[in-house]
Amino acid sequence: MAILKVIEILASSKNGWEDAAAAAVKEASKTVRGIRSVNITNQSAVVEKGKIVEYRVNCRISFAIEK
Repeated sequence: MAILKVIEILASSKNGWEDAAAAAVKEASKTVRGIRSVNITNQSAVVEKGKIVEYRVNCRISFAIEK
């Protein structure tokens, strides 16, 4: 039986929500081993002068706890 832990990460990108999610996983993988999944819980964007300038995601990243 695997034991998983979940952390929440907020990430952003100027290119899109998918890129923001990838950035969250990339950053988490610098210090967390065994990442199994990412769950996007919320998406938002910053708008300036009628144009989206930044995409944001709230991610829950789950990973296995090593024994």
